[in-house]
Amino acid sequence: MTDTHSRPINARSKNITEGKSRAPNRSMYYAMGYVESDFRKPMVGVANGHSTITPCNSGLQKLADAAVAGIEEAGGNAQIFGTPTISDGMAMGTEGMKYSLVSREVISDCIETCVQGQWMDGVLVVGGCDKNMPGGMMGMLRANVPAIYVYGGTILPGKWKGQDLNIVSVFEAVGQNAAGKLSDQDLREIEQHAIPGTGSCGGMYTANTMSSAFEALGMSLPYSSTMANPHDEKQNSARESARVLVEAIKKDLKPRDIVTRKAIENAVAVIMATGGSTNAVLHFLAIAHAAGVEWTIDDFERIRLRTPVLCDLKPSGKYLAVDLHRAGGIPQVMKTLLAAGLLHGDCITISGQTIAEVLKDIPDVPRADQDVIRPIDRPLYAQGHLAILKGNLSPEGCVAKITGLKNPVMTGPARVFNDEQSALAAILAGQIKAGDVMVLRYLGPKGGPGMPEMLAPTGALIGAGLGESVGLITDGRFSGGTWGMVVGHVAPEAAVGGLIALIEEGDSITIDSHQLLLQLNVGDDVIVRRRAGWTAPAPRYTRGVQAKFAFNACSASQGAVLDNY
Repeated sequence: MTDTHSRPINARSKNITEGKSRAPNRSMYYAMGYVESDFRKPMVGVANGHSTITPCNSGLQKLADAAVAGIEEAGGNAQIFGTPTISDGMAMGTEGMKYSLVSREVISDCIETCVQGQWMDGVLVVGGCDKNMPGGMMGMLRANVPAIYVYGGTILPGKWKGQDLNIVSVFEAVGQNAAGKLSDQDLREIEQHAIPGTGSCGGMYTANTMSSAFEALGMSLPYSSTMANPHDEKQNSARESARVLVEAIKKDLKPRDIVTRKAIENAVAVIMATGGSTNAVLHFLAIAHAAGVEWTIDDFERIRLRTPVLCDLKPSGKYLAVDLHRAGGIPQVMKTLLAAGLLHGDCITISGQTIAEVLKDIPDVPRADQDVIRPIDRPLYAQGHLAILKGNLSPEGCVAKITGLKNPVMTGPARVFNDEQSALAAILAGQIKAGDVMVLRYLGPKGGPGMPEMLAPTGALIGAGLGESVGLITDGRFSGGTWGMVVGHVAPEAAVGGLIALIEEGDSITIDSHQLLLQLNVGDDVIVRRRAGWTAPAPRYTRGVQAKFAFNACSASQGAVLDNY
């Protein structure tokens, strides 16, 4: 990891104006319209994730423009560079989904490369879709110059027949249609009305989960994580973020000063309190690694046990991120936790204030005229929703999302699939019955490769009315929009010989979230015999970015990062 703690303030400006290479260095900047006085200003990167690939990112340019204006007003020079994105919603269920987690690493590499290569004094990252968030944060932490995250904002809900719609509505409608519960016309109308404009998926799915967590970390401005992309306040927040960043550059306040173990505990507490995405486990393992903070998968369980679920949010609840914003946003959630002794109020934020100082004017109790955020004495659930299960099927740990389930315990026969597409086809054909435990394997970081998300099959199960009666375990991931009797990130994965690779059709499997257990119920002698007959599959890719990811990725229980040497 590159260590830049000793870098002087405005080091890049100093590098340009001093030394033998001064004239050639300056010449390149004069070509872009710089004048003499510009070289005494901080050089501030704007990592712009704008693209027309996805509505999550197609509304980012106005935020990047507002950030540039804010940097220049605060006395800095803005330097814009691009970062890529993959649309999880569009890629879901296809081979393209295997590039989603890969894009997290590409984004972080882009930011580290540009900031370090161009010797920037600070960086403002603008991102929207899911992997923009952890990728941006990891890049900021690696470069470790003053930095702030500007989330692109959530989408507004779609409407059909008086109901709010979002991207998950479409996946669940496919299952309803296949089960004969929804007409072809209604399916078509839901598909056409679910996404009304720009912004990231509207529930407490992965993008909104990570934006909320970044606010709790102290790396984004208060309220910014739940603003809607089409609203003017989102641009105003981007402009103010730029001003705050320039002040942080003057103070030399860096990401690794902010993202400490205690700050990560705050972020994970907010993830639990808001009912956030299972992907947050994978991403915060990676973020902690980039920050050089000691953090393991067991720490999530430690925070879960002490943190109640306070917010009634989709996918398992009623409300969307825009409703959370109107109810008081993440500051209200944080203040409720802080007043109960469940947050560290002394953690520093990018503004230079502590968490307690940022929240001092927020009431300890949520407003009585809303029911999106519950008071601490009347939580939705007494403990957090992201349980870490272990057992012979996942000795390194796996992640179960247990909110919204009447009984998160089941034992049933295995229905085994070595790819997502055949599993989805079996659901849509009515071949999966109540009590079955679906096993989707060879979909981990190395096996996928890229650890794809399983929203298509899980959405189809919900739509078919099987969300609570059919179990699904996988060494792949789930969308933040997934809920049901599902367990992901099973590690070790099938591709490296994890026990999930040895399951056979009809084997008894137990999922027990009360006992934190994922167990294959066959004898040790059977396992030994099967293991002797197992051989690792050939790599799916032998060249390019997927081959590099598969070769370098570590276990999901360690964040599936590529530099855990």
